[in-house]
Amino acid sequence: MDSTVSDSLVGRVLDDRYRVESRIARGGMATVYRALDVRLDRLVALKVMHQMYAEDDEFVARFIREAKSAARLSHPNVVAVFDQGDDDGHVFLAMEYVQGRTLRDLLRERGHLQPQEALSILQPVLAALSAAHTAGLIHRDVKPENVLLADDGRVKVADFGLARAAASHTVTSTTTLIGTVAYLAPEQVTRGIADARSDVYAAGVVLFEMLTGRPPYDGESPISVAYRHAHEDVPAPSSVRPGVPASVDALVQRATARDPDRRPVDAGALLADVVRVRRSLPALDADAGAATSLTPRMHETLVVELPGSAVAAGNRFVPEPAADPQLQTEDDGVDDVRYVRRRRRRRRGLIALLIVLLLAAGAGSAGWWYGVGQYTTVPNLTHVTQDQAQNAAKRADVHLVISPDEKYSSVVPSGSTVDQSLPAGKKIKRGGNVTVHLSQGKHTAEVPAFDPKGSTPYADYKTALTAAGFGIAPENDVFNDTVPAGNVISVDPAPGQTVDYGKSVTVTVSKGRQPIAIVNYEGKSGDDAKAALTAAGFNVNVTQDFSDSVQAGVVINQNPNNGSGFKGDTITIDVSKGQQKFPVPDETGQKVEKAIKDLQSHGFKVKVNQLPGGPGRVLQESPTGDQPKGTTITLYVF
Repeated sequence: MDSTVSDSLVGRVLDDRYRVESRIARGGMATVYRALDVRLDRLVALKVMHQMYAEDDEFVARFIREAKSAARLSHPNVVAVFDQGDDDGHVFLAMEYVQGRTLRDLLRERGHLQPQEALSILQPVLAALSAAHTAGLIHRDVKPENVLLADDGRVKVADFGLARAAASHTVTSTTTLIGTVAYLAPEQVTRGIADARSDVYAAGVVLFEMLTGRPPYDGESPISVAYRHAHEDVPAPSSVRPGVPASVDALVQRATARDPDRRPVDAGALLADVVRVRRSLPALDADAGAATSLTPRMHETLVVELPGSAVAAGNRFVPEPAADPQLQTEDDGVDDVRYVRRRRRRRRGLIALLIVLLLAAGAGSAGWWYGVGQYTTVPNLTHVTQDQAQNAAKRADVHLVISPDEKYSSVVPSGSTVDQSLPAGKKIKRGGNVTVHLSQGKHTAEVPAFDPKGSTPYADYKTALTAAGFGIAPENDVFNDTVPAGNVISVDPAPGQTVDYGKSVTVTVSKGRQPIAIVNYEGKSGDDAKAALTAAGFNVNVTQDFSDSVQAGVVINQNPNNGSGFKGDTITIDVSKGQQKFPVPDETGQKVEKAIKDLQSHGFKVKVNQLPGGPGRVLQESPTGDQPKGTTITLYVF
């Protein structure tokens, strides 16, 4: 269905100013429309909050905070915010309308970008984020969808809707991770905090995706992707897309370091790294560059080296070659006498040359052996079979010696030559010795075993790895509910596997049980409390008691009600059954004095409604049945 037709806002004028023309996109919190500002006669992008959130004061406050935060930024690479308002419950922002597409659209079309292209897009993105960081703002949601590529070549960053002032960066919702999970920094996942370095991490992930065509992590659920951000290092782009330069790999890995202290301190610092790396890369070829505009943008200088220019030629001056002497002609007026003299002189010179050559031939034949003939050139005898080495040595008239000591080699097959004692091309006397070592193949070793039940300390296993000849990669520390802290959980490559000697082994080490924050649910629904505590990993023990002050179904008290615990710990919640009720004695027909005493002895209050006449006996009472103590019972006396 055409969203333009089905959307009720299309065609309306909001705030007597913005005429909604068409819907551009729909996000999780708002829908974006193209609209005309009828006062200034210009197109704007109108971001209208969904109705389900417009009724929530907290979401509205966040939405308004977006307007105030973004309005503080004035930068050519930031989408400008013009206005904010509310029209009959439609809370909206009026923003700069950028004609073009998003980086996500470009990646869907192209798959991935060349390193120069990716850095040319990332550079203005970082310029925008740097301006935000300087102003004390954090974007918190850097992703390809929020990078706009204008048709005129400009790059702009949109949606500072989740930005927060850096001064309050520790304030984070306990129930919602603000941001898109594929680009969340580890500290946002594990501690719920974000600062400028979190934007740097997200920018590094965006660069990885531009280079490879996909984010670094995938998973069956958003939680599994977030877990990988927190516990795995972002791989080098070249591991997915071979050919990515090492300098670009290093740039991505600096920006996406799991430890925030190892990243550039903010977008400005990362921008300086990007500029340096980009200058070191070769220029784009014509075909690759055609798909992505490289038009110089504000604050950016594009240098193009033209073929044949002084720069392209290495600043060398190449002089014009002299004219070919063979094309020059002699004077046609030379007389015959001079011609004859020249022929005689040439003939005498030839005779003298022949005499010299004959004399030299005798001396040369006598001295050839002593000067040159007794020497030969050492052939190349490495990386060939033993038979091939013997044949090559025989042809070169050298004596091949096979060393009894074989050497390990990861590239030379067993039985072939690994090296030679004299380099190929060296002059030695004929029959001289050249020693070679034969390969005994790859040097391998078996990965040591450990107790899979978790009783092996990491320190002991590290000693075993070193003794077996393995390197040790930085350990991967994770929480585990069954393996004690400091003990080995798993090993990669697996124990018992035969691998190259010296290979680094990654060991996953337990950090012990993961602490879980205990939330106090006193005064909250007992059913909700039990569900939430169970979902957090606790065992919940529910007791029930009557209460005159706490409504039925509500938690009276919780033990423990604060601090932290571990998965499987038991938390007891005491849930109110409401006020306890007691049967109201039936006083019908009783004398009023006796009825009053009887009801009061059962804890009820009494009100007498005397009807005219009668002997003073109870005709009727209200209410009846089971009632809480203190309830007023009205006696109708006749």
